[in-house]
Amino acid sequence: MQKPFILLLLLFLIIPSSILSQKKTLEVVYRRSSLYTLMIKEPSRPYASVIQNTFINSAIPDKFNSHLLPERKIENGLSRSIKKKEEKIRIQSQNINNYFAKKDIAKGLVSKWFNRSVNGTFNMRLVAERGSYNASDMDVALAKSSKRGLALLADAGEELIKNTFILVNDFDYISKEEVANKTKAGLGLLKEIAELADVDIDTELADETLTTLGKGYVIRTTSYLYQLHWNDSVAAIFYNDYWMDEDSFNENRKQAFENSNIFTLRLVGWEIAWADLQSTSYTKKSEEELIAVATVRAIDAVIAKLQKKYEVFRTKTPLYSADPLSAKIGLKEGLEKGDKFEVLEQIMDKNGRTKYKSKGIIKVDKKQIWDNRFMAAEEQDIIEEQAEYTLFKGGKNYYKGMLIRQIN
Repeated sequence: MQKPFILLLLLFLIIPSSILSQKKTLEVVYRRSSLYTLMIKEPSRPYASVIQNTFINSAIPDKFNSHLLPERKIENGLSRSIKKKEEKIRIQSQNINNYFAKKDIAKGLVSKWFNRSVNGTFNMRLVAERGSYNASDMDVALAKSSKRGLALLADAGEELIKNTFILVNDFDYISKEEVANKTKAGLGLLKEIAELADVDIDTELADETLTTLGKGYVIRTTSYLYQLHWNDSVAAIFYNDYWMDEDSFNENRKQAFENSNIFTLRLVGWEIAWADLQSTSYTKKSEEELIAVATVRAIDAVIAKLQKKYEVFRTKTPLYSADPLSAKIGLKEGLEKGDKFEVLEQIMDKNGRTKYKSKGIIKVDKKQIWDNRFMAAEEQDIIEEQAEYTLFKGGKNYYKGMLIRQIN
């Protein structure tokens, strides 16, 4: 009697353990890129304080890790006499570069990654948390410098630290009604709006567009995208010459880090986007509230355009479900019907390095693109609960948690 009981007990102990083990193998670590956002400060522009407060209080989009430093504003480097777009971009980008150098922003980003203390010591807690690594394993890797340990550190650098970005937004505001009253002509209005937003507008629809454009606001942002430069050479110097934890304080290493100039930022590129908000869609909102909504949407719009333009800035998104095939991204990310995404399966090699294996291509299904733009439900007066995901089509044998990345 005792033997069958013991076997039964073992069976009950083994089955849950096996199930948990299987579940764990299906989990995908979603390693987000990290983002630090700043804005150009120009108090003389209309509604500057509203735009600034909205920007400072807006959350970093949830597809990124927030990697904010205390400083969020850069003084404007442009004068009103500069009219040509190319000249504006060149001067403002140089102004931003000077700010980054003066404030040692690249080193500040690295300091934040490794939780640098006032004493100059580092730890791996943030890296481990964001990458779902074991912090103790990483500490051992640093101490022993084993082949597997170095691979683990290299993986963290490639997957996390290297994907640290800075976005600097330079906002403009225009009242469409004010422009309409000044020009009193559809083509004049269209030309002025088009120049502000850097878009082409069909002049054949001048009269119809004049009516629409005369009742709202445009917030435009010219945004500059930077990336933290982190490679094997920079990592080797950091770990070999600067690294110290609470148990290995060294004044020379502290001074070496503070005097170093190996940490840099590179300009990935720039983009212009705008948010066109109709006041008639929000009958109970004040001008300041409308401008705040348009500011948030302009930020989302420029991030979407930058991700389509620059592959290095494209984020991976986990599949929300396999049946139906869906993901929690939408109009906020600039999705359009037919947009193509590569489906990736995340695997680990024998040394613990992350690899991504392409499993197929899927397309955005025109039947359902989620309108996840800021305040979209209120704008459209949506009462019924909407599905909070976008549908895709194409391929098979995908599962929840696989990663997708836009390829067009």
